[in-house]
Amino acid sequence: MDFIWILVAFLCGSVIKFMGLPPLIGFLIAGFTLNALGFQSSDTLTMLADLGITLMLFTIGLKLHFQDLFKKEIWGGTLSHMGIWTLLATGGCLFITSLSLPYFTELSWQAAALIGFAFSFSSTVCAMKLLEENGELKTRHGQISLAVLVMQDVVAVVFLVFATGLTPSLWALALLGLLFCRPILGFILQKAGHGEMLPLTGFLLALGGYELFYLVGVKGDLGALVFGILLSNHVKAAELTKSLISFKDLFLVGFFLSIGLTALPTLETLGLSLVISLALLVKFVGFFAVFTLFHLRARTAFLAALALSNYSEFGLIVAHLSVKNDWLDKEILVVLALAVSISFVVTSLLYRYAHQLYNHYKGVIRRFEKRQPLVEDLFIQPKQGQILVVGLGRVGRGAFDALHHVLPNEVIGMDADCNRINKLNTEGKNVFFGDGEDADLWEKLDTKSIKLVLLALPSIEDIINIVQQLRASGYSEQIAAIARYQDERERLVEAGINNVFNFYTEAGMGFAEESLTLISKKQLLQQT
Repeated sequence: MDFIWILVAFLCGSVIKFMGLPPLIGFLIAGFTLNALGFQSSDTLTMLADLGITLMLFTIGLKLHFQDLFKKEIWGGTLSHMGIWTLLATGGCLFITSLSLPYFTELSWQAAALIGFAFSFSSTVCAMKLLEENGELKTRHGQISLAVLVMQDVVAVVFLVFATGLTPSLWALALLGLLFCRPILGFILQKAGHGEMLPLTGFLLALGGYELFYLVGVKGDLGALVFGILLSNHVKAAELTKSLISFKDLFLVGFFLSIGLTALPTLETLGLSLVISLALLVKFVGFFAVFTLFHLRARTAFLAALALSNYSEFGLIVAHLSVKNDWLDKEILVVLALAVSISFVVTSLLYRYAHQLYNHYKGVIRRFEKRQPLVEDLFIQPKQGQILVVGLGRVGRGAFDALHHVLPNEVIGMDADCNRINKLNTEGKNVFFGDGEDADLWEKLDTKSIKLVLLALPSIEDIINIVQQLRASGYSEQIAAIARYQDERERLVEAGINNVFNFYTEAGMGFAEESLTLISKKQLLQQT
């Protein structure tokens, strides 16, 4: 049976990927297909799904900046949206009840409020998967989305404590001592090396955090998240994240399959699910309104709201708990499970065109922007220079440092990770915060003196989008970029980039050329 799961998931994922859509849509379809063929979920699939979520929360913690949670736009925005949405959703459910639609004929206002609250959460799995695939986890809107999801997770823990009647043990207070254990965790990670021990250490820490929190009566997933946060500033945090990505993505396939195996849709349940899915528009508008109210830039608010406009798997947990306590009829669980699945599909499809949608409607969207932006969103024109390096990861930072050594006053660096920029600014580097896919940025940035732009980004879709933004803003000078594979190089050349550096092939050539200079120097010394 396990092979059948893999086969169906592979076929559906491949077809959807061939259509240019996120594979997770294919995995959802695979779950429904297996359900229709008579297969049911198993303990093995549930274990894989839970493991995938635990690893995902651990890696999220590795990328999260804990101080962001205390900003009013995060906790204020999260709680405000949840309150407004719950009230509106409760009214919507009662309206459906008044129409005597199937499964909703005898819905009390308490049950309606419970459904509204359950669907106020956004899916951590769906949102983070989309942001990660687009290389936007460390962007401004990516960090906003991430922090909101963490705040929602905190609310979920509080709800489960009251709903289940199980209060954490007194030993839960000892979890505060984990702050003093950070050096020990860092030492363990440092000694893991770079081979197979590194991902194994990641599993140990993620599952260890889960089990420790669960042992004292606290939601285990929160433990995995906290352990990741404790290691977020470690020098090997990024390397550990990359070593776990393949495992996490593989196990999350089990999660999407299990969603599809939850219920088999009928025309009746599918129709009701589609009606509930229409409320996603209300959810998006609510997030956008709250974010702009807290003075986030219109673009940041738009992209973060779009990433968060889905229903959470936590809604199914709440619904299942309500069915067990006889608060809801079990038939409603089928409708809600389908609504969650549909919301994943809708968000995945829309977010693929998020930047194009913003660029097309930015005139309308920017009307809702407050005049006084947050300090983090203020645009600072960098010092003049002739070379701009976009993306200051390992490759971009290497290029920036090499060029700075040769032309110290002519190189500018730009990155969408504000924490990375702050660190480089303290080192006296000529860098500034900016998202290359931000059309507003290129409108404000003075590029008259820039003769060369280097795009050192991992996603070729992002690179192509930036090239389009650059050309649209009137930039006509040289553009260079990096590619990992030959087919990516060909796409970038077709996009109008003047020079594409093949990372693997040309890095080897550069290594050989640099090594040859050692022979030349040695021969010169012998001759003298």
